[in-house]
Amino acid sequence: EAARKHFQGVAWQRCPVHLMRNLLGHTPSRHRAEVAALAKRIFQAHDSAEARTHLAAFVTRFAKSAPKTVTGLEAGFEDAWSVLVRPEKYRKRLRTTHRQERLNEEIRRRERVIRIFPNTDSALRLVGALLAEHHEAWAERHDLDRDEFHEWLASRHPAPPLDNVVSLS
Repeated sequence: EAARKHFQGVAWQRCPVHLMRNLLGHTPSRHRAEVAALAKRIFQAHDSAEARTHLAAFVTRFAKSAPKTVTGLEAGFEDAWSVLVRPEKYRKRLRTTHRQERLNEEIRRRERVIRIFPNTDSALRLVGALLAEHHEAWAERHDLDRDEFHEWLASRHPAPPLDNVVSLS
């Protein structure tokens, strides 16, 4: 809820691996292998139209035999496949939340060493320093061409004209 409040308008990316685990947890054991195979087709789709076609087939197949699984997949589909609207060359890197999960693990690992922080500021300093360190490391990597990606974003959502800006001073 906090993320939705502070990052309004930002695409939400749910990890497909965790979604799959959740789905299989709601699936009757006799259908798990088939559910996994058909859900995997959805997860490996090349574009949104293909994913939706596979989703419709999945819903048709399991609506009666695994209704909780169908409900879970329909509820999680948009969040898990927001990456399909991105350029194909970025999808592999952005498809999962592994980077974020790894960063969270590193924060927890460092926090466990200290165990009890004397105050909130000391916790913020530790986490802030760790985030700055990771930001520098990620900024040096060139696995995603950020300039090209920002050009793509700008072409999809052009910036509003600034001729109606009013000075508040």
